[in-house]
Amino acid sequence: MIYMLLGTGFEETEAIAPLDLLRRAGIQAATVGINGKIVTGSHGIGVQADMELGEMDLTNLEGIILPGGLGGVASIRASKEAMEAVRFAWENGKLTAAICAGPTVLADLGITGGKNATCYPGCEAQMGSAILAENAAAVTDGKLITGTSAGCAIPFGLQLIAALKGQEAADTIAKQIVIR
Repeated sequence: MIYMLLGTGFEETEAIAPLDLLRRAGIQAATVGINGKIVTGSHGIGVQADMELGEMDLTNLEGIILPGGLGGVASIRASKEAMEAVRFAWENGKLTAAICAGPTVLADLGITGGKNATCYPGCEAQMGSAILAENAAAVTDGKLITGTSAGCAIPFGLQLIAALKGQEAADTIAKQIVIR
């Protein structure tokens, strides 16, 4: 199972677009509300999460995704359980992904140190010793995938699919949604 952590103030596009792509590809992905089952994004869109944080089953964890949005990122940082889940994913060799300001949480945990990554322009100083790729929509470095912004949510989602099911599956979804 891929878990996507949603905290109050998450960036809606960075969550919903990749989630939709994952599900189109047949990947089991669930949204996890940090602050309850109904989570309001940074633009006032309420989303009903599939489960609350305490309901995650880390024994079947295949990966974890952090959308950006300053409020959502602050919600993740403020939750010891969320931070422990991210650390658990990384330390157990699971896909660990974040987009926009989300990669700064990974940097806080030492995950991006010495790794190729990207983040929202202006967040670079919070990325520690990550090797930042300029002008990249999304960057994959082993089990680490990072994306730049809401405008890069589709390429980020496609890289998630490629990492989980292979490039052919990602190409199939890209063709289905007619990305150009």
